[in-house]
Amino acid sequence: MSQREDMTLYEHIGELRKRLMFVVVFFVLAVIASFFLAEPLIRYLQGADEAKELTMNAFRMTDPLKIYMEMMVFIALIVTSPVILFQLWSFVSPGLYEKERKVTLSYIPFSLILFLGGLSFSYFILFPYVVEFMMTLSDSLEIEQVIGINEYFHFLFQLTVPFGFLFQLPVVMLFLTRLGIITPMQMVKMRKIAYFLLLVIAAFITPPDVVSHLMVTVPLFILYEISLWISKIGYKKVLEAEQKLEQELYEQENRD
Repeated sequence: MSQREDMTLYEHIGELRKRLMFVVVFFVLAVIASFFLAEPLIRYLQGADEAKELTMNAFRMTDPLKIYMEMMVFIALIVTSPVILFQLWSFVSPGLYEKERKVTLSYIPFSLILFLGGLSFSYFILFPYVVEFMMTLSDSLEIEQVIGINEYFHFLFQLTVPFGFLFQLPVVMLFLTRLGIITPMQMVKMRKIAYFLLLVIAAFITPPDVVSHLMVTVPLFILYEISLWISKIGYKKVLEAEQKLEQELYEQENRD
């Protein structure tokens, strides 16, 4: 295990600043590159079944430009996320054993896959139901909706992006377990609190009906249980590594 015990606090801050600068530069380049991807993605979302029957309106002159810029930033964040995770891993990895460095490095692609999986789940499964619910409610109240393109995309981002982060829960819990910050036993004790927090999160990002709430809450509960199961596996490996290290130290002392 390599450590930076000889580094001062100022040197640690300097290294962190360099990594942050690298992330910022990469993000700016990703924003520039996303200029060519934003328009096709916006057109795809406008042509989806949930939106093609809606007439998109711009209530302000700047709404189309605002949506275009937000889509560029959204794409750039997805592209930059592996770089952010790698820089974070690089900053903490010197405090890990060689085997732990290799294992935690493998979390990065899984994290990206889970993020995209969360977006896909919310867009292809949850979002169509929510839009249908809102339109049905408007029809029953005899309300003619005038859809603003700015409001439509904000609603889309508000409903889908949180799931990308929530689906990171298994990777985050495993990472924290391997670092020794949390244990499966603590997660079991905090299960009721975690379930309550997930219920609150689900209430914030879904319309006020039972079906949509369950469509969000149940997957979140399952994610927590999967995280707990993965945490147990990671914790077992941590204990095995510690026992192996103690055995090696004991054998070395006996040889000396």
